[in-house]
This record gives sequence, structure tokens and C-alpha cells, in this order.
Amino acid sequence: MAASSSDHISYDCIVAGSCVVDLLCRPISLNEPIGAGVLHATDPVELTAGGIVSNSGISLARLGMRVGAFSYVGNDRWGTVLRQLLRDEGVDDRPLLTHPTGATSTTVVAIDPSGERSFFHCVGAPKLLNAAAFLDNLDLFSRSRMLLLGYYSLMPNLENDLADVFARIREVGCRTALDAAGRGGTMQPLDRILPNLDVYVPSLAEAQHQTGLSDPQRMIEMYRDCGAPGLLGVKLGRQGVLLSPAAGEYIHVPVVQPPGEVIDTTGAGDSFYAGLLAGLLRGLSVEQAGRLGAATAACCITALGGWSGVRDYTATVRLAAFSDEFVQ
Repeated sequence: MAASSSDHISYDCIVAGSCVVDLLCRPISLNEPIGAGVLHATDPVELTAGGIVSNSGISLARLGMRVGAFSYVGNDRWGTVLRQLLRDEGVDDRPLLTHPTGATSTTVVAIDPSGERSFFHCVGAPKLLNAAAFLDNLDLFSRSRMLLLGYYSLMPNLENDLADVFARIREVGCRTALDAAGRGGTMQPLDRILPNLDVYVPSLAEAQHQTGLSDPQRMIEMYRDCGAPGLLGVKLGRQGVLLSPAAGEYIHVPVVQPPGEVIDTTGAGDSFYAGLLAGLLRGLSVEQAGRLGAATAACCITALGGWSGVRDYTATVRLAAFSDEFVQ
């Protein structure tokens, strides 16, 4: 199935994979049974978009990138809603594929007064993505400078073919980036995927589960031993991120102080990836791009949801404390 025509449109980044409609409901007590037939008074329910396609895609768009969304949505009303949410934030929804039987991915997020969350989630159509969905749309990727795909360990119909899919996409001139989620999966088939990646920066917990190691530098060395040629790293939470542009080279990027109260850490990793890739696509050094990623994540966590706190490129660069030459 080919994506909808977007002739003559070129992209800085196509963001693919998890693409979700989120319904945020609060305050909900998570320490008491919901109960049958009980009415719970809440604040107005908020409708937003989540998953890497929305979180990273919208963040990239706010940072001035030309972004396309690639995933499956259902032939249902939630699919229409999701497309509109993306369009409203400057992300091109035309590359999205409508699956004939799968449902649009949806989540009800129950949030207690402290910000803790519980989730009611329908994985839906994105889980059905397979190699054919990507290989039938190589023309789309040939018109993009970068593909960001998420999430590794949560794509059962695609992961065994990802090495070939990324290789084919790189052959048409599009660089590749992968993000992980959940527990992070294992080194198989990641060991076959890494040689075809230009950027891979999992979280510390994900990298620990993959490698069985505890030291971030040794984790990166294991990825290198698999033939990973590009930019590697490990996100370290409050300790920042360790990046490795090449074998034996390491750069530690500290966290950036948030420009406001921390409201919600949802999407911090996705927004970091958006800032990192935006910096690389703009020609910044790896250290500068990492700093832009840290500043994007710092903005993200000051508002509810995975992207609503993200600011434009100029404001984010200033938060990252670059010199004025990068504010353009």
C-alpha cells in the first residue's frame, strides 16, 4: 500500500511508528478501585496526540523542520481526529496509511493529583506495520533527509525485517534513526539492525536490558562491536546523555534547567530525540545537537503531554545557551 500522494514535497524528517490518540483524564485516585456504576467527577478531559510520531514529529515541526508522519491509522473517527491534530501542529499527515481492518491506536490516561498515571491502551493499527509498508513507499523516504522510527521492542511484525528495511531506506539517500521503548528488547535482532543505523540513543534502562551491562560507555562499545557506524548514545535521565560520534569518542551532555515548573515528564525522551535530530539536520556539531535535544526535553516537561511544552527553535537555542550565531 502506497502513501497518499505528496508529489514535490520534500521532508527534513519522516517520523514513523507509534501514533496514538490520547485522552487525558484527571484527577483520578489510583489507590482505590474504580468501582461499578460509580460516577467520578474530573476536570475537562483533554484530547491530544501521543507516541513517537506525534511527540517527536510535532517537536521537530516546532523546531522548524519539515515533517511527515508515517504509520497506520484505522478507518475510523479517531483516525480523522489524529490526522487533524497532526495537521494543526504543522506535521504533514498525507503519508499516513489507513489500515482496512486495524483500529487507530488510542489511550485513556488516568492521572492522579500527584501526576502519577495509569493507562488503558489499544495498540491498534501501528502494531501491524511490516516491511512491505516501508518498502512499498521508498519514494517517500527518498524525499526525506532522515527517518526516525519507534519503538524498537514494540513492533513484532517489523523487527525481524528492520535490518533490510533500514538498508533499503539508506540506499535511497535517507539517513536512519531508531528509538526504543518498553523494556528495550534484546540484542537480537538489534545486532543486525545497528549496522544500518545512523543514530541510535536508547535510555539507560533500555540499554541495560539490551546489553546486560551497567556502564553506558561499555553499552556503546557493544553496539559498536555489532558494526554500528553512526552516532550512538545512552540517555541518562537526570545525568544528561552520553553521546559517541565515533568509536572511542564520548561526549557528555548535561541536562538543561527547565524554563518552568516540571509538570509532566511524558515524551521527554521523544522530544530529546527531536532536538538532537533537528540540530544534526541543521548542521550543528554533535555536542550542540545534544544540547539542543536536552533543551527541547527541558521545555517538554513543563506542560502536560508529550509535546505541548516544546518551544520554537530560537527560544530553544537560547535555553540551550548557544551563542547568538545559532539563533536564526
